[in-house]
Amino acid sequence: MQTLYLYNTEKRAKEAIYTEAKDVIKIYTCGPTVYDYAHIGNFRTYVFEDLLIRTLKFFRLQPLQVMNITDVEDKTIKGALLNHMSLAEYTKTFIEAFFADLKVLNILPAQHYPRATEYIPETIKIIQKLLKESHAYQAKDKSIYFDIASFSSYGRLSHLHLADLKKGASQRLGDEYDKENAADFALWKAYDPERDGDIYWDSPFGKGRPGWHIECSAMALKLLGNEIDIHCGGVDNIFPHHENEIAQSESYTGKPFVKMWAHSEYLIVDGRKMSKSKGNFYTLRDLLAKGYTGAELRYLLISTHYRTRLNFTLKALDAARASLTRFKDLITRLREITATTEFTVDNLLAECGQQFATALADDLNISQALAALFDLLHRINILIDEQKIAAAGAQKVLEFLGFVDQVLGCLPLAEDAIPEDVVGAAEERQKARLAKDWTKADEMRKYLLQKGFQIEDTPQGYRLKKIK
Repeated sequence: MQTLYLYNTEKRAKEAIYTEAKDVIKIYTCGPTVYDYAHIGNFRTYVFEDLLIRTLKFFRLQPLQVMNITDVEDKTIKGALLNHMSLAEYTKTFIEAFFADLKVLNILPAQHYPRATEYIPETIKIIQKLLKESHAYQAKDKSIYFDIASFSSYGRLSHLHLADLKKGASQRLGDEYDKENAADFALWKAYDPERDGDIYWDSPFGKGRPGWHIECSAMALKLLGNEIDIHCGGVDNIFPHHENEIAQSESYTGKPFVKMWAHSEYLIVDGRKMSKSKGNFYTLRDLLAKGYTGAELRYLLISTHYRTRLNFTLKALDAARASLTRFKDLITRLREITATTEFTVDNLLAECGQQFATALADDLNISQALAALFDLLHRINILIDEQKIAAAGAQKVLEFLGFVDQVLGCLPLAEDAIPEDVVGAAEERQKARLAKDWTKADEMRKYLLQKGFQIEDTPQGYRLKKIK
């Protein structure tokens, strides 16, 4: 089995992933902030993380995945108060929607889905130690801040210099802050009745709630231990979120926090940043309402390399549909083969399998992996046209497609359920054709179209295809 290489954001280079006699690869993947429905930009990151998990399994590695759910921060509190709901009641809708979306996109479940509100004691414990060891301080506003000057390697992930960060923060905020340094970040936000309503937790340093950054450290350290193998997210998380995670986690444990950082690039829509005001903002529900499927969106999201910016368009989604239709047509043809004499497909499948694995091993090079599959698709179609594939060979190709779909997670391998009335109409049309009753045959064809099925005539008989 080949060695899997992944681009490490911190080192700016591809590095090999080894197990080193360990049983698992410990992975922390950034999940949703549940103040609204997740949008397709979010799902680009989640699908990338899923592709990584599936690829690790493909290479016989054992991932142990934690995906956090941020259920307490400014936006969730604001939403709960505006809707006169408890925090748990407000976030429940979006948490349930998130898990429903994961199923539609065929994203494998993580082993753990911790919620920030479940880890308040762990958060307080970390903050107490950071205060004790002078990595944090309580400001005039009673909030607790991390002192970035106390962490000498701050900026190493984002490759930013501490002096520039301090200068930039001061220019942004001016003199209107209570922190000792404008670039310091909140570990604990002191309770503000106007802002927080009745949402707060008691702590040794007063009522309040965790800052966003410390929540992830608390969940990651509790569930995965002091040292994590891979930490994933979108490029927008690199600074300040992941930079801050490193600083607070390593200051707390005294050990390296993450071996390898992997980040997916931005998704833009029609060449512009996604925005509700621009009318180019899509949730998964928006796209399902337009008649697209989770498999089609998943295919589009994985078809561009995760470190390349993805320009999402409905035209591109139509192209994804067309690509999956090509696979569907091949799968249908393979299932119809009954011949017994064949040209062996073993070498073709072995060649494609090697190309597929080699591409994935090179930092999840999905474009090359898909190119190998489409080349196989073309060659198998030619063999079918030449009647050189028999049922045994067809079954091998189907099993191979199932094998690679362990990684892709979107190939149309499931057989469509066809209603009885549709089958009956197709049979009626077939009888009419044999009787040369073209009027009746055309009537049945139109009926089938109304039911959402297209009928094709082949040497082996008719074929029904569901219209998207």
